[in-house]
Amino acid sequence: MAINLELPKNFDSTVERTHLAAEHIFRPISRKYDKAEHEYPVELDELAKLAKQNRGAEKSADEGAGGDAPSKNGANMRGLLSALEMSWGDVGLLLSIPGQGLGNAAIAAVANPEQLEKFSDVWAAMAITEPSFGSDSAAVSTTATRDGDDYLINGEKIFVTSGSRADHVVVWATLDKSLGRAAIKSFVVPMDTEGVTVVRLEKKLGIKASDTAVIRFENARVPAENLLGSPEIDTKKAFGGVMQTFDNTRPVVAAMAIGLGRAALEELRRMLEEAGHEIDYDRPAAAQHATVAEFIRLESDWEASWLHTLRAAWMADNKQPNSTEASMSKAKAGRTVTDITNKAVEVGATAGFSETSLLEKWARDSKILDIFEGTQQIQQLIIARRVLGKSSADLK
Repeated sequence: MAINLELPKNFDSTVERTHLAAEHIFRPISRKYDKAEHEYPVELDELAKLAKQNRGAEKSADEGAGGDAPSKNGANMRGLLSALEMSWGDVGLLLSIPGQGLGNAAIAAVANPEQLEKFSDVWAAMAITEPSFGSDSAAVSTTATRDGDDYLINGEKIFVTSGSRADHVVVWATLDKSLGRAAIKSFVVPMDTEGVTVVRLEKKLGIKASDTAVIRFENARVPAENLLGSPEIDTKKAFGGVMQTFDNTRPVVAAMAIGLGRAALEELRRMLEEAGHEIDYDRPAAAQHATVAEFIRLESDWEASWLHTLRAAWMADNKQPNSTEASMSKAKAGRTVTDITNKAVEVGATAGFSETSLLEKWARDSKILDIFEGTQQIQQLIIARRVLGKSSADLK
């Protein structure tokens, strides 16, 4: 099925609205909250209200765009465009908008219709990583034990984005350690549940506007209906249900990288032109100033990232399996944005390394986009397995 790479006109308002928010709300306070780590950005409250009002109209538009058409662009594409534009403003502030946590994407990916309705207004963080493991999601040791009509959750999670601000958290836990990854399920846990404790907030290299928490669960009791998807343990399907979350979130993280990368490319272009170096696409790169040639290389990598990400989101909207493409988009965009921002700092010289501009901040912020939601190395491993037809046991 062919993909038309021209974005539909019905997304114009989303792009325009989110870019205006990035330009007039995020950029002016970007440095403020980079310096005030763990301080809540109160300027986002009004933005969150507006976003909530718009989501209902956008949901109707996305559903209407589907119909019986052979292909469509819906919620995944809209979310991708919003993430891209707002990350042009500030990635950390985007991750801090109330009601738009990574856990919300998990709910959208695997919840049944009743759960989608029940959790439609929550702000959900995502809790996967634990002190004993990083990228190996199958190594989850947090447990969920059935107790009547409830589950008791016990364990500790680290690197939980918005963990101290969100009102709910989606927790990955195992129903039975002896059954391996097949027994791993995700649970929606209200943060005010007895036994849920925010242990500490991390100090970070970048995205300082966003809080990153350590959360402990001690006999935290949640209703059985808060288990997302099926409670049955199907060893044949492994833990594909919870992993579907990544098929939705990885293209969004790629879009964040693309938005930040575009901001850095725009500043790099400005610096080159200010220095009198014209970027001429009709001449061979090797026949131009070395930094111009480098800019053209970076820009082409950025374009490739964008096309990968468009494809992954389009496939998700059209119910096509996109695990490989989601990993490709995340790997390419994550690597490219760190390349772009570091080169911009290098070319910017003293201005790039000081706080007189946002270049050094963008370089710090960009690194996490190559790490969270699966590191560069994990994405390449997933892609290799898919391309070569290998299992996780065959290729480690």
